[in-house]
Amino acid sequence: MKEIEKTILGRVRLRDEFKGLLVIPGIGTTLGLTIMREVGDIRRFAGVGNYASYCRCVKNIRTSNDKKIGEGNRKNGNKYLSWAYVEAAHKAKQYYPAIKRYYEKKAATTNDIVAIKAVSHKLARASYYVLRDQAAFDEKKLFG
Repeated sequence: MKEIEKTILGRVRLRDEFKGLLVIPGIGTTLGLTIMREVGDIRRFAGVGNYASYCRCVKNIRTSNDKKIGEGNRKNGNKYLSWAYVEAAHKAKQYYPAIKRYYEKKAATTNDIVAIKAVSHKLARASYYVLRDQAAFDEKKLFG
C-alpha cells in the first residue's frame, strides 16, 4: 500500500483550491486527492444541499402526492465521495474529542451507521464551504 501511495503522490498533486481540505478532521492527502478528482469545480453545485446530496450524505426520499413511492440511494450521487467522507468520519471520531462526543450522542439515539453518516454529512458540508469560500475550517462552527 505504501508503494502505491508513493507512486500516486509522485504523479498527482493537490490543486491550490483543494489544499484547505487538509485541515478538516479526518481528511488527509489521499482523501483530499479523491475528493479533488471526484468534485472537479465546486461552483457547479448550486448550494451546500446539492453538494451533500451528490456525496450521498442525505436521505433519498421519493414521494408522489405525499405517498412514498420508492427508496434507496444506490445510483444517486457519487459513491467515491460517499466513501471518502465516511472514511474521514471514522478517522475524525478517533482523534477529535468534539466529533467523538457528537458521534456518541447520535449513536445513543440511533445506530452506529446513522451516526457515522451524520458525521460524514457535517464533514461534507464543511468541505463545501472551505472549497467555495476558500475559508479556513472552524471546528467550533461545525460541532459547537
